Amino acid sequence: MTAHEHLIARRGRRSGVTTMVAVHSSALGPAVGGCRLKAYPGLTAAVDDVLRLSAAMTAKCAVAGLAFGGAKSVIALEPGRVLSPAERRDVLLDHGDLIASFDGAYLAGPDVGTGPADMLVLREVTPHAYCTPEVAGGTGSSSGPTAAGVLAALRAASGTRSMAGRRVVISGYGSVGAHLAASLHAEGASVVVSDIDPAKRAEARDFEWVPPEKALTMPADVVIPAAVGGVLTPETVARLETPLVVGPANNQLSEDAVADALAARGVLWVPDYVASAGGIVYTLSREAEGLDHTAALARVEAIENTVTDLLTAARSHSTTPLQEAAALVERRLAAAAG
Repeated sequence: MTAHEHLIARRGRRSGVTTMVAVHSSALGPAVGGCRLKAYPGLTAAVDDVLRLSAAMTAKCAVAGLAFGGAKSVIALEPGRVLSPAERRDVLLDHGDLIASFDGAYLAGPDVGTGPADMLVLREVTPHAYCTPEVAGGTGSSSGPTAAGVLAALRAASGTRSMAGRRVVISGYGSVGAHLAASLHAEGASVVVSDIDPAKRAEARDFEWVPPEKALTMPADVVIPAAVGGVLTPETVARLETPLVVGPANNQLSEDAVADALAARGVLWVPDYVASAGGIVYTLSREAEGLDHTAALARVEAIENTVTDLLTAARSHSTTPLQEAAALVERRLAAAAG
């Protein structure tokens, strides 16, 4: 893919906290991507994260057929820092100022560490923030549509309409992971969950709980990475005991070569930026294009067709789903460039 178009980092005038926006590509349209609030060991790690995530957003939008480019933003906290409500508001307003400086070339939404209420604070200084609370006229959390997209991808990859009787391991019991667990449990799946936050165990009392370090390598019909990125490493892949990995976590591979290692072991992996597109597809369909809930959800469900097409192409060309997805991204970006 192309190099990034913009990377701007700025120390907030109210909070003193560094926030940044990376626009990877606007070839397909205004660049969209979530706002991540997270502690980093240093600014280099934060910059690496925002660059990697913004490039993935370009791919996500392109594969989904959206007329939007890819971007991401990061609020980089110092390790161990806990924001008071007043400090959090100042940080968000500072970040809103940075988003406003893009004048609509970057459209923000929630991500790890932020939610609809935070988008409402951003709206005080910029109109370019999506997923505000429903009571404020927005679409609220995108967790439900994101989970719906993962389930659509899972149907295509597993070749079945229901996971009844299947063992499913979900690594990460955040908002999307919780949606997935509830939906799969309702289908009759045997659901196992984990999270680095032990307090989540009480919320997940309807499911089997395992320590996070064991989740990815447990015997299962499908493993769903639903937490942080970089979890699929050569070492992890060598210990996988599942034929299928599909989930919403961003940047699951430690490096692209891991996709080849997965294929060599007979593990089918659906590229994360394909499986996780439901939230952005739904939000943009509703808030940017004005579609109603039913029409927007139908677009999310179409992820099943996208995955089916990619898997068919991979079998036909003796490639991996990642190679086919990347080729589709390049074709759509090239067509946009004329």
